[in-house]
Amino acid sequence: MTSIGGAQMVDWNLAVATATRLVRPGPEISREEAREVVAELRRHARASEEHVRSFTRMIPEGAEPEDTPVLVVDRAGWIKANVAGFRELLGPLLGKMQDRRAGTAGGAVLGAVGGKVTGVEVGMLLSFLASRVLGQYETFAPATRELPASAGGGRLLLVAPNIVHVERELDVDPHDFRLWVALHEETHRTQFTGVPWLRDHLQGEIQSFLDETDVDPMTVLERLREAAQSLAGGRPEGESGEDGGRSLVELVQTPSQREILGRLTAVMSLLEGHADYVMDGVGPEVVSSVGEIREKFQQRRARGASRLDQALRKLLGLDAKLRQYRDGERFVRAVVDEVGMDGFNRVWTSPNTLPTKAEIAKPADWIARVHRRAEP
Repeated sequence: MTSIGGAQMVDWNLAVATATRLVRPGPEISREEAREVVAELRRHARASEEHVRSFTRMIPEGAEPEDTPVLVVDRAGWIKANVAGFRELLGPLLGKMQDRRAGTAGGAVLGAVGGKVTGVEVGMLLSFLASRVLGQYETFAPATRELPASAGGGRLLLVAPNIVHVERELDVDPHDFRLWVALHEETHRTQFTGVPWLRDHLQGEIQSFLDETDVDPMTVLERLREAAQSLAGGRPEGESGEDGGRSLVELVQTPSQREILGRLTAVMSLLEGHADYVMDGVGPEVVSSVGEIREKFQQRRARGASRLDQALRKLLGLDAKLRQYRDGERFVRAVVDEVGMDGFNRVWTSPNTLPTKAEIAKPADWIARVHRRAEP
């Protein structure tokens, strides 16, 4: 753990304990039904692998990409997995913040604030997110005894209680919905196992972003505290700061970071949009009620929840993620319609063939650049 002035900056163990204590209970379900849900999700994950490979044609026939484990977890399991990932990914940034604040007056303040407080605040945010995520492909996941990962650091998580909660909320066929979710997450696994350079490229971009961070640690802590107070009802409804409600990511941008963030946004839009496109493309053949599921799910995304939920989504940058699904899916659909699936798959050739942020909005520009075709 990174510390400043002898005090831990983030007490990760306390973050896990806080999040697991505060996370909302899952839907009521019998032990037998829970076992059936877990078994079905595992079956769907296995079945989805072949469906996604056949539809995307990303992995040549006969090729055996790196195998990654599929884990069906509860909300506490998702929390533990993500804390492990955060520790791995944020280590360099926390080290930089430590060096910057050590021996200064601010360092003493951080020592007083301490990792215990920060751990509680991080835990509160994780408890909020843990009840909302249906599945996740962890790209930078360190293996633990409870949560194995591939040698390259990948694993696929399906959060069983959240899937059951949403399928009940939408009132859709549970078996179809579980397979539909599995198709989306399996697409992410295929992206990273079928494109060997993608993980290192993404990790390099993220680390470059973190290396460029030039922010007062107190600003980050204040932003975390603001989000945590919103969860606890400690901030009056409608109150906003001078920053106009910017997200955590937006607060740590230097000019160089804005360039990196633009590239990261484009890549994430591609990955999320591609997964949405695939889950709906495979759907009609294997998910009979895919049309109903998609319509209800889109309505749920657009509707959001309470004002508190919407404020937190803005603060954490989750609204941007929702835009990535929409914009990325439009890009993939437009490219496939124009040049076919094999033509689209040229996007995976190298980092140079990834779309830019501008090209996500104008797919014809990507087609013209990568396929060397001018618009008519």
